[in-house]
Amino acid sequence: MKSEVATTYEGLADLLDGAPWDAPTLCSKWLVRHVVAHVTMPVRLTPETFGAEMAAAGGDFAVLSETVAARDASLPVADLLGQLRSPALHAWQPPGGGAEGARSHAVIHSLDVTIALDRPAVAPLEAMTAVLDVLVGAGGSLFGLDLTGLRFEATDAAWSWGDGRLVRAGSGPLVALLSGRTLPTGEALPRA
Repeated sequence: MKSEVATTYEGLADLLDGAPWDAPTLCSKWLVRHVVAHVTMPVRLTPETFGAEMAAAGGDFAVLSETVAARDASLPVADLLGQLRSPALHAWQPPGGGAEGARSHAVIHSLDVTIALDRPAVAPLEAMTAVLDVLVGAGGSLFGLDLTGLRFEATDAAWSWGDGRLVRAGSGPLVALLSGRTLPTGEALPRA
C-alpha cells in the first residue's frame, strides 16, 4: 500500500504532466515550477549539499528555499516530474518534523498547485483531514493566524473545529486557509 505522501506526489506528477508550469500558485511569487522545485529539493540535495546551501543562506531556511526554488525551477519538466515520482522523495522526512511533517508538506504544497489551477486535490482525503488536525492543534501559530472566534467545517468529510463565525469549505481549501494562503476567491484568515 502506498503512503499518503507517495500518493500525493505521484498524483501531482500525473496532474502536471502536460499542465501549465508557468501558472501562478497559492504560494506568493511562485509558479508551479517553483513549488515543484521546492518540494523535490530532498531528491537533489544530499546532507552535505544541503549544509552548504544552508550556510550560503546564512542559516535561514526561507532564504535557502527561495534560492533553490528560483534556481531549480529551470530544470527540465521531465526531471522534476521524475523527482515527484521518486521513492527518495516519498521516504523523505523533514528534520524535526518526521512523518507528520512530510505528510503536511506534501498535502499543503500539492494544494498550492491544485487549488490555483482549479483542479481536484491529489492528496487523499484522510491526509487532508489529518493535516487539518495538525493545523488547528497548533491554534494557528504555525502560520501566524488568529483563529479566535472561528468555526471550521469541512463539506467533504466529518471534520470540524472551533466555535464562532462559520468557515465552511472542502478539506483542501480549509487546509490552504489554515496554512496562511489566500484562496483564488480572495478569502484569507486573519493574521495574529
